[in-house]
Amino acid sequence: MRINRIALSGFRNYEWESVEFFHGTNVITGANAQGKTNLLEAVYMLTGGKSFRTRFDRELIGFGFSSGEILADVYARGRDQTVKIALMQGQRKQISVNSVKKTATELSGIMTAVLFCPDDLDLIKEGAAARRRLMDMAISQLRPGYARLLTEYARLYDQKSVILREWRENPGYLEVLDDFSERMCRVSAKLIRYRAAFCRRLSAAAQPIHRDFSGGADDLALAYKTVSTVKDPFAPEKNIYYDVCDHQESHRKAELDCGQCLTGAHKDDIEIAINGNSARAFASQGQTRTAALSIKLAEREIHLSETGEYPVLLLDDVLSELDASRQEFVLNRIGGGQTLITCCEGGEIAQRTGGKVFVVENGRITGA
Repeated sequence: MRINRIALSGFRNYEWESVEFFHGTNVITGANAQGKTNLLEAVYMLTGGKSFRTRFDRELIGFGFSSGEILADVYARGRDQTVKIALMQGQRKQISVNSVKKTATELSGIMTAVLFCPDDLDLIKEGAAARRRLMDMAISQLRPGYARLLTEYARLYDQKSVILREWRENPGYLEVLDDFSERMCRVSAKLIRYRAAFCRRLSAAAQPIHRDFSGGADDLALAYKTVSTVKDPFAPEKNIYYDVCDHQESHRKAELDCGQCLTGAHKDDIEIAINGNSARAFASQGQTRTAALSIKLAEREIHLSETGEYPVLLLDDVLSELDASRQEFVLNRIGGGQTLITCCEGGEIAQRTGGKVFVVENGRITGA
């Protein structure tokens, strides 16, 4: 899986720019705020039509432009394909593959990528939202139907939140509260099964990588956590649904009192342990960074297992945050697929990986 060429028009700070990528490692250099991350963002958009930086498509359109476009020639699923994403102010984006209109969900089944940015280095110490985001971004690419469930859950969550905040001023809202709660429980049951299965695979893939990374000194384990009434997240969906309903019912009064959704899949988390101890509570900064790197590299291996192809690996200014030994470990493990690395100085990295260097300056891309 690789991107052969990408052309950007009216996207972020790119007025019009085109670049042909190398099939191996591509090192994208330049000063800060020149457009390096914008380029990776455009590449990531090819995996499902969504940015990893904003929820709003209007923010992707360049200043002074009424529309933007991403056009890419990619090799995925064993053949050459052309992907086009058209962004328009005040309108929904339009996606096509080989000139055939597609939905964002259909696009996610074509191209896959693993993103690693500086925030991911704090994955272990951050709150649960960061680890849910890890699951959601990965599973949405591997299981396109999952993205539809996330959208449905977010819609139900927003509507139920309005009811809980405003029911005192609008008592009639209570007539539909239980309906929204029940529908959230149904979607939660589906999300829980997806997430539990993914976490089990992620733990199995990350353990040997982490053991190698730490020189055999540390053992890494990941465990999926959801609402307390779910006895077995691998049980049939119907059983999980009843368990989630029990949790919802027990929290109904508390939700009405505080005006917030207190139960559901939006509370899920991944518990990460090193040598049997909570990594969030007890691990050193070095240990947490090693664990985060192992988890992201494991995600890449899962993609390979699922699709038979390595996903495009996007490393956004991560290497500069690592010491020499961790840099070396990452660079030694990224062979076999296409990688895009952004950094301020990339000559040495290109030499070590046999990659190609590109320079970004004020939204223009040149080969070094």
